[in-house]
Amino acid sequence: MSATTQSAVPSTTPRRSLRWRVVDIVVASVLAVAIGVVFKLWEFGYEPLSTVAGLVLPGTQSLFGGVWLLAGPVVAIVVRKPGAALYAEMVAASVEALLGTQWGWLTLEAGFVQGLGAELVLALFLYRSYKLPVVVLAGAAAGLALGINDTVLWYPGLDAAFKAVYVVCAVISGAVIAGVGSWLLVRALAATGVLSSFAAGREHAAGERTRRGPRSAA
Repeated sequence: MSATTQSAVPSTTPRRSLRWRVVDIVVASVLAVAIGVVFKLWEFGYEPLSTVAGLVLPGTQSLFGGVWLLAGPVVAIVVRKPGAALYAEMVAASVEALLGTQWGWLTLEAGFVQGLGAELVLALFLYRSYKLPVVVLAGAAAGLALGINDTVLWYPGLDAAFKAVYVVCAVISGAVIAGVGSWLLVRALAATGVLSSFAAGREHAAGERTRRGPRSAA
């Protein structure tokens, strides 16, 4: 086939758009609201766990903060559009604040900086890669934002050792819970078929076909 003929054949690879669709907004909002309810419920688990951890080693209570970082990575993996992580964290934080929280409307400020942390990492990859290492890095960045924000607002008078432990533990929590956790959660959702209209769902379906091999067609 000549180069001229090849150029006349249309590419079968669809061009990926970074523009938000109506379905992106709807699904992102639904997921963020649901996770916002989880944020509120997690307050009841965080209190006893963080208290015990803080008594054992001050600063390690942030190991349990990663749950509050889930919205950004989860929605970003599904929607894969600029601003998805920040939007999701803000919506989830708003739901938590509306349901009533001990941190009041500063919950929105926390949601903003945490969502921004994940968003910046995804932007560095031009919103083109949502593989596990990238998502873990985004979760870790959200954890870094959480750690720094909390030490500035809530623990300004404590010593540098406490703040260092707190920030490091927040990064670990973000990487594990918000990074690995969100990636596994989206894979579980994709396995149900509800994400068939999204890249995450199509990738899972393609992976399943590859894993099963040609015998699956028999």
